[in-house]
Amino acid sequence: MKTDYDALLVVSFGGPEGVDDVIPFLENVLRGRNVPRERMLKVAKHYEMFGGVSPINQQNRNLIAALQKELDENGPRLPIYWGNRNWHPLLPDTLAQMARDGIRNALAFVTSAYSSYSSCRQYLQNISDARAVAGPDAPRVEKLRVFYKHPLFIQANVDHVRAALAQFDDAESVNLVFTAHSIPESMAVNCDYAAQLAEAGGLVAAAVEIKNWQLVYQSRSGSPAQPWLGPDITDHLRALHRDGITDVVVAPIGFVSDHLEVVYDLDFETQKVAQEIGMKMVRAATAGTHPAFVKMIRELVMERIDNRVPPNICAPDCCRIS
Repeated sequence: MKTDYDALLVVSFGGPEGVDDVIPFLENVLRGRNVPRERMLKVAKHYEMFGGVSPINQQNRNLIAALQKELDENGPRLPIYWGNRNWHPLLPDTLAQMARDGIRNALAFVTSAYSSYSSCRQYLQNISDARAVAGPDAPRVEKLRVFYKHPLFIQANVDHVRAALAQFDDAESVNLVFTAHSIPESMAVNCDYAAQLAEAGGLVAAAVEIKNWQLVYQSRSGSPAQPWLGPDITDHLRALHRDGITDVVVAPIGFVSDHLEVVYDLDFETQKVAQEIGMKMVRAATAGTHPAFVKMIRELVMERIDNRVPPNICAPDCCRIS
């Protein structure tokens, strides 16, 4: 299979893998942002509950292993590299290694399905900055398109929601709640993030034949004075309970793998609220290494190799931070 591309780069958020990593990792995440240190230390305690280990890095290793198998079996036979925004392996180190290996033209799969500053535009800047650090021999890197409504991404989420619904005696009585990381409203007006999430949620809900579904948000981290997308997941569950709803499936459709925001904010904090109000809450799995999701990544690669979609070129003013 002839292609002008000679590597695939998986680009992700990154996460600490031990207690000593937590503070340096969070300092990387928050660099340039006006977040009080007390807030950072509070978040650090969330990581410490899990031994200082975020599940995201191992989930990325698992995804890369499954994807390498998919490419080896079905082509194109591209080596896979991995670089993170906030923790090792860091993008500048990965781009430098790619340059040493003679890689010249790479496609990049970013582990976010949606368009926003932090989930798309910032990654493009991260890649550009990493190329500058790596020097004149750094490879050209072209980001694959966002995939929030790709049929195989939807299929992975549908299967996981169905598995969650199967844990209830009467699936028709279940309320389906999709959740995603909140962002400031000032950022949301400059991108299609909320609309894309709603479209993806609607596609999944239709496939599982659930009419009672909502899109909510979680994990806001900004100043209380700054408006962020809502409603918050815990507030929403309390409102559902007041309306007599006792059974919910929470599907973190805004995430493709288990960040700490999933395992802490949903599996611990939100589940605690559900138990306090007497609600049965089952959290659906993220796309992870679902075979359909892995196959989707190969399809994104192939559509660029075959020129079935144009390069992912963003407008100069899209997904601005404010």
